[in-house]
Amino acid sequence: MAEWLYEDGIGENRAILVEDDTIVEAVIELPATIRAGAILPARLTSILIPGRRGIAALDGGEEALIEPLPKALTEGAAFRAEILREAIPEPGHLKRAVGRATDADLRAGPALSERLGVGAASAHGPDRFEQAGWSELLEQAATGEIPFQGGSLRMSLTPAMTLFDVDGPLAPAELAEAGARAAAEAVRRLGIGGSIGIDLPTVPDKAARQRAAAAIDVVLPQPFERTAVNGFGFLQIVRRRQRPSVPEIVQGDPLGAAARALLRRAERMVGAVTLQAAPAVIGHIEAQPGWVAALARRTGGAVALRAEPGLAISAGHAQISQS
Repeated sequence: MAEWLYEDGIGENRAILVEDDTIVEAVIELPATIRAGAILPARLTSILIPGRRGIAALDGGEEALIEPLPKALTEGAAFRAEILREAIPEPGHLKRAVGRATDADLRAGPALSERLGVGAASAHGPDRFEQAGWSELLEQAATGEIPFQGGSLRMSLTPAMTLFDVDGPLAPAELAEAGARAAAEAVRRLGIGGSIGIDLPTVPDKAARQRAAAAIDVVLPQPFERTAVNGFGFLQIVRRRQRPSVPEIVQGDPLGAAARALLRRAERMVGAVTLQAAPAVIGHIEAQPGWVAALARRTGGAVALRAEPGLAISAGHAQISQS
């Protein structure tokens, strides 16, 4: 039986859907995010295409792309914007949120815990996230390297779509089917939406290509649309996209992701703790208001930060401080 687990973390909230002790879906929510479904005060700052598209400044300073753009709205006009898609983090860039003009009442977008209807698990019980493969999931999100039985996926984030390249020693028809299934599982597990391309081995046999496409239909829940596998082995999927995927969050801010992962490991300890990490990770933690104090409250002891110049940003560790 599948079960949602939720954690109210330091710097992020996270949830996983676990089935047979394996993560089948994962979500990360950054608390400062303007969430999908929110209706906020906005002001139109520029018109890109009259009557079709413009840019608005939201209450709080974030920008959103407004589409469709009511013809009555002029530059400088105040209105209310409903957020349809949250801002998407990209390396060195933040893709604007997408919204539309509305007359509905102001409201906040639903938080992750509200959407799932679950409460936070204790930080000091069995680590069910880790037991289900949380660290492995974060590594896959960061590196794009995703193994499966009989082959591997290479995931690449691009501004246009998320791409999966399938490789492995199996015969082409067998690899195409196994790779399509693995890619669909990864799309679901990592919360990937929007346009998704899967590059499978070239298989001349039409029936084999149909079996590969059918493997996606079995794994990936509706709603989504897909093409057939073409003669070059390429297939495209389109899913609804309201929020950034786990890889977009992790790769868009690898320093922040490493810092939050380290804090998650530390908060499961009891007593005074020492965090050792690359200087950039330690500096990131120190720069966030309240993170160190929140960790001290959760562990019940003092927190020491130690910068280790030789460590990679993903190699930080936490330990009980020696008295």
